[in-house]
Amino acid sequence: MRTMKAVQVAKAGGPLEVVERDVPEPGAGQVLIKIQACGICHSDALTKEGQWPGLEYPRVPGHEIAGVIDKVGAGVEGWQAGQRVGVGWHGGHCGRCEHCRRGDFVLCQRALVPGISYDGGYAEFMVAPVEALARIPDDLSDVDAAPLLCAGITTFNALRNSGARAGDVVAVLGIGGLGHLGVQFARKMGFVTVAIARGQDKASLAKELGAHHYIDSTAVNVAEALQALGGARVILATVTSGKAMSAVVGGLGLNGKLIMVGLSEEPVEVPIAQFIMGRNSVQGWPSGTSADSQDTLAFSALSGIKPMIEEFPLTKAAEAYDRMMSGAARFRVVLNTGQ
Repeated sequence: MRTMKAVQVAKAGGPLEVVERDVPEPGAGQVLIKIQACGICHSDALTKEGQWPGLEYPRVPGHEIAGVIDKVGAGVEGWQAGQRVGVGWHGGHCGRCEHCRRGDFVLCQRALVPGISYDGGYAEFMVAPVEALARIPDDLSDVDAAPLLCAGITTFNALRNSGARAGDVVAVLGIGGLGHLGVQFARKMGFVTVAIARGQDKASLAKELGAHHYIDSTAVNVAEALQALGGARVILATVTSGKAMSAVVGGLGLNGKLIMVGLSEEPVEVPIAQFIMGRNSVQGWPSGTSADSQDTLAFSALSGIKPMIEEFPLTKAAEAYDRMMSGAARFRVVLNTGQ
């Protein structure tokens, strides 16, 4: 029996600990993946702190996984050993619930999430169902691909389903782990790209990422600044503040839409008269399926879009996790298991 290193949480609120485990065997409809890289996401706290109902321990976190198929289980078609694959938040679906029957697999009522429903990517190997797999382009590295399977797909998929057309004004609120990718995607999709963040010190970074305009929310009225540009067709809100989102909705143009991908417990307040007369709307967007992940990776490789990352070895997962959760990282942290 082969063995591997894995980083697990033994109980809710427990530490991340490096352990030795047997390499698992793939069952029917599953593949064994040799993990090359795994991004650390703020959502990994759901596993670390036991914030997901019914979560079983010990559990290996991680849902931004890039690797190579090591072995295929019975009944697997279209996938073979040696293929580069990624696995994101969408880690499987039942195919039977009402949402699945209508093709909304990411909203499956029995959805599986790597690192929560089954062991994830903080390890040298993992098993995943075939419906969770996305192909990784040859010219995209593993460490660059990993964050695109969560932060990348979330922003890319929200923008491409937003209804905005090339030439429309699209603003990205926040230039963090999600926003720095959102700005790149918006520019490459042909939108008049506006980056919004706190402080003038982020202006140069925004321009480097591709923003045509930068708005310092501490210096000007963001809504007025957006209206001066003609009004935003879409504002992609990547921040974790409902108040910050509320402060920008006045910048929406006719048929403008605020799309929320950043989580906040604060409500978003909207000016009713503006929303009625401007046909404005607010929408949330929950990541995407494995096919959407594959599209994200392909578009990123085609357009030269890459996340800004810091790399750590698997054995320093606890340090890497703390750096990501503390906000010290700029912008994504990746465990490089292939080192």
